[in-house]
Amino acid sequence: MNQYVTGLMIKELREKNKMTQKELAEKLSVSDKTISKWERGNGYPDITLLEPIADAFSVSVSELISGVVVNNSNRAANIMKSKFYICPVCGNIIHSVGNTVVHCHGIKLEPEIAEETDEMHKIFIEKIENEYYVRIEHEMTKKHYISFIAAISSGKIEMEKLYPQGDAYARFKMDGVKRIIFYCNRDGLFFIDVVKGIDDKEGLYADSKERKELELAAKKLFG
Repeated sequence: MNQYVTGLMIKELREKNKMTQKELAEKLSVSDKTISKWERGNGYPDITLLEPIADAFSVSVSELISGVVVNNSNRAANIMKSKFYICPVCGNIIHSVGNTVVHCHGIKLEPEIAEETDEMHKIFIEKIENEYYVRIEHEMTKKHYISFIAAISSGKIEMEKLYPQGDAYARFKMDGVKRIIFYCNRDGLFFIDVVKGIDDKEGLYADSKERKELELAAKKLFG
């Protein structure tokens, strides 16, 4: 980890939980003077106390160390608001449907912000029986490649991991898919919304300009 719990964080959490220094000290089997010393920045709690401190405040150790407390609204999280975290060191992909604190290789990861596909990242969707065949027009070298493609519906997510020098395509069950997301290791996260009347027809639009025009027409018709 590249951070450690601060006295300010301990004080904020203690006051938020309406706990006195003495009450916290009793939970941790230390003196209230020790708590005061931490909060004044004159010392740090031993690493063996991190988990007991986190438990006392009902937070995770990651939240305690990062200084970011996540409000637990995940039970009602909408999978269409999925967040993706990608480690720049190992390429690890972490998916979340709610707020979370993510670390990998000692780095606190921020969620990738998805942008609409552009001319440098053309995506083509074709219906084949009851599946979507998704192809991305993109090089797949060791230095520049598409890392994964995912299909998101209101109730689930399917992900296909891709590798350099492979092919940038995937197949997903249609089954309510509303959005396709993919990640370029250089340019980040991109998305395209699946449009009824365009993507559920046999064959595909090989011309991305034609597709864009159809998307605009669909938005005017269906909002």
